[in-house]
Amino acid sequence: MSNPPYPDTHHPDEHPAPHPLLAPVLALLGNWHGQGKGDYPTIDGDFTYAQDVTFTHDGRPFLHYEARAWILDAEGTPLRPAARESGWWRLQPDGRVEALITQPTGIAEILTGTATDGTIDLTTHQIALTPTAKNVTATRRRYTLTDEATLTFTHDLEAVGQPLQHHLAAELHRTG
Repeated sequence: MSNPPYPDTHHPDEHPAPHPLLAPVLALLGNWHGQGKGDYPTIDGDFTYAQDVTFTHDGRPFLHYEARAWILDAEGTPLRPAARESGWWRLQPDGRVEALITQPTGIAEILTGTATDGTIDLTTHQIALTPTAKNVTATRRRYTLTDEATLTFTHDLEAVGQPLQHHLAAELHRTG
């Protein structure tokens, strides 16, 4: 279908109107791009990456979330694809967020948390793994709007026998 009757929108003033429960996260709607740094004890050295993130809605009380990242060399040239994920953030009447985020590497995260004062803080509720996926046991993700055009992202990870600890941090800027 070339023109779906209920398209996803990137802006709160586009049709369809956002569901009232999306009020705490409306400022996330749109496209974001930026760079970050990552490290983890099981990875040889730290790394720099670029990331694109998109948040859309279709009028119901959830956001569609999509993110892509790629590793950069010292000059900022893309070297190879890195993380890719897609999911849904379900908003609840009391400001709670339930998020389902899936990755092509065989990891499905169910996270819960809150959306307050421009910060969305999500922690593991449950993780499902395919038989060949890396053993991830917990995550914490924090998205913070520092102003209308800047979104910071941090990701803590508990995986492959390591305790929950810092993994990624990025600063993203609104591109649309």
